[in-house]
Amino acid sequence: MEKNKKNQEIATLKEKFSNSTYFYLTDSSTLTVEKVNKFRRLCFNSGIEYRVSKNTLIKIALEQTGSTYEALFPLLHGPTGVMFATDGASAAKVLTEFRKTNKMPLLKGAYIDTDVFVGDNQLAVLAKLKSKKELIGDIISMLQSPAQNVIGALQASSSQKIAGLVKALEDRSN
Repeated sequence: MEKNKKNQEIATLKEKFSNSTYFYLTDSSTLTVEKVNKFRRLCFNSGIEYRVSKNTLIKIALEQTGSTYEALFPLLHGPTGVMFATDGASAAKVLTEFRKTNKMPLLKGAYIDTDVFVGDNQLAVLAKLKSKKELIGDIISMLQSPAQNVIGALQASSSQKIAGLVKALEDRSN
């Protein structure tokens, strides 16, 4: 690979790593071209960018971002594909779906919002991660639930109080 092309690839990867808080490192070395194309299509349809690059270029790009990716460096051996996702679980779900009919690609590791997950055994955990929007929705539901119970109790007791007052006033007038 020419030096200009290497520098261009490093710049592209650096930009992608800088703009992505969710990416996965995979090994798809034994997949045929046909299966890799199917996997790429599945990624594309799910809004995930999949690209294969040299480990040294990936490492240089990670180092140039200024973030702490040292935990990922030992994973950069053998063929490496990078999946850039928009949330923590989507890439894991794509991998899980594709692996229903294929043994590869294997998950080398994942970087999810400053956390590093190492090894293929983490795939099930990653597939169950909730998105930020789902977590915010859960928190809002939990916060609304007690408030709704209090409002319901107040409304029920105020209705009973009003009915009691009306009855008491009626009894006095008689």
